[in-house]
Amino acid sequence: MMNRKETVLVTGGTGFVGMHILFQLLQKDYSVRTTIRDKASIDGILQTLKDNDITNLEGLSFYEADLTNDKNWEKAIKGCTYIMSVAAPVFFDRPKNEEEAMGLARDGILRILELAKKEGVKRVIMTSNFGAVGFTQTDRTRPTTEEDWTNTEHRAISVYEKSKTMAEKAAWAFIKKEGGNLEFATINPVAILGPSLNSHVSGSFHLLEALLDGSLKAIPNIPLNIVDVRDVAKLHICAMETVEANGNRFIASADGQISLPQIAELLKKERPEVSLNVSSRTLPSLVLTIASLFNAKARESALLAKINRNVSNQKAKSILKWTPMATQEETILAAVDSMKKYNLIKG
Repeated sequence: MMNRKETVLVTGGTGFVGMHILFQLLQKDYSVRTTIRDKASIDGILQTLKDNDITNLEGLSFYEADLTNDKNWEKAIKGCTYIMSVAAPVFFDRPKNEEEAMGLARDGILRILELAKKEGVKRVIMTSNFGAVGFTQTDRTRPTTEEDWTNTEHRAISVYEKSKTMAEKAAWAFIKKEGGNLEFATINPVAILGPSLNSHVSGSFHLLEALLDGSLKAIPNIPLNIVDVRDVAKLHICAMETVEANGNRFIASADGQISLPQIAELLKKERPEVSLNVSSRTLPSLVLTIASLFNAKARESALLAKINRNVSNQKAKSILKWTPMATQEETILAAVDSMKKYNLIKG
């Protein structure tokens, strides 16, 4: 019988990032627990891991738990050395009650931190977001770093970015005031793409879907930062295993930046069979600016066009000894290949 490493709890194991973290932890022979909202998803997780050549599934156990209440969380956390707090509410449209949405994100991480402290957990790694770092950093004379914070009062910030920022700030405040010996770090990914282990993908894939199905009749000249999901999972584990990671935020991003028109050209050149509907027209910046005066979605898009995309990943490289495994272009094409494999696009 194999001697396993410490026990790690991964919240939200069914998610795009969560599944990759489970995969990599099992590859490294950790004893892994994961929370799921519904036991019906267990077979799907096990099948996905089997399909991707994970055979030591006896090292994985499941706990039915939800971010909205206390049920089973203490049981899931008891006996764990580490926690990866990955699960979070996602909002693609504005909820009717924004305060409720904010509270859900904040209360979810605080519940985990309080129980982690109570149960003697060594370290919690929180999946935050670049939306909590640089969405109002428009100064292009310097790199955006982990020292930056998004201004949640900005009128163009979406509920999702606002909730991630406020939840992360609440977590750091808890650690500072009440954390005691509990160690803490955050991973703050930019747009997450790359290969999926099953048909469940991240919200960032909607962008590729809109390009490929022709929904974007004219493509706004918006620059983006991209990161491969495998790198995001690896960074979580590096932040868990690296002593010096405690007390730090880490931006997860591949090197450089890429614009939506450049992505469109990449798709047409490298994946022409699925790119027949990709537009060749670019939306003038002036049109986006004018539309932002009247429409919340356009305001969010206009803000995206202004964000400083000179984003530094140096901290993760220096402290975690991490090197991105994939370029932005490789990450985008791997995502498109997954969309094709799992019939999420035609072609």
